[in-house]
Amino acid sequence: MKIDLVTIFPGILEGPFKESMIKRAIDQGLVEISLVDLRDYTHDRHHQVDDTPYGGGKGMILKPEPLFEAVEDLKAKTNEEHPWVILLTPQGERLNQQLAHDLSCKKHLILICGRYEGVDERVRTALVDQEISIGDYVLTGGELASAVLVDAVVRLLPGFLAEEASVNESFTEPLLEHPHYTRPPVYRGMEVPPVLMSGNHAEIARWRREQSVRRTYERRPDLLDTSILMPEDEIILNNIKKKES
Repeated sequence: MKIDLVTIFPGILEGPFKESMIKRAIDQGLVEISLVDLRDYTHDRHHQVDDTPYGGGKGMILKPEPLFEAVEDLKAKTNEEHPWVILLTPQGERLNQQLAHDLSCKKHLILICGRYEGVDERVRTALVDQEISIGDYVLTGGELASAVLVDAVVRLLPGFLAEEASVNESFTEPLLEHPHYTRPPVYRGMEVPPVLMSGNHAEIARWRREQSVRRTYERRPDLLDTSILMPEDEIILNNIKKKES
């Protein structure tokens, strides 16, 4: 996969991709990540990328010319027929695990990091394939949001993680992940559940499933409202509700 990030502050994004698993994915050739300075596509001596909005109002708007030129240049340099262009914006579709999975199947992503009061509407309508938000809050710019998106997508690429590591995670299915424990068996009076040290794999699996259902019910009941559960999960959920009543 190739990922280009178009930004006016490339320095913000240098750190996240030089550490940990993302760096390893780059070193292994699983992904190529490029930081593209939007100011390189300006033609005035001040390298101006923004301007005041027509009709008045506060803030500045990212101009269409450098954004169009940057994306068109990146498209011209790729072998992919249609790189997928994403604008990071609070107005976009909410990022979730399914969306990250869908994007991990793309060969080339071009991420536009929004700034200031936003981008010229012509960028949205004529240049962007998809708008994505990482949550219902506002950041100073799209750089950190793009780093979150890249991390969520790259970790799903074949060869990045062992298959079972990405399958048994929160949001991979409609349940949150079960609790985890490691040594020591007792710490400050807090004990590891005995079932996890029993060696009975069937009982361990049953306990973990029950904990996943319980945790989802307590913390994210909205996930249960919009999902089709397995029959055994429905039984667990009903038992939990009965004990509460």
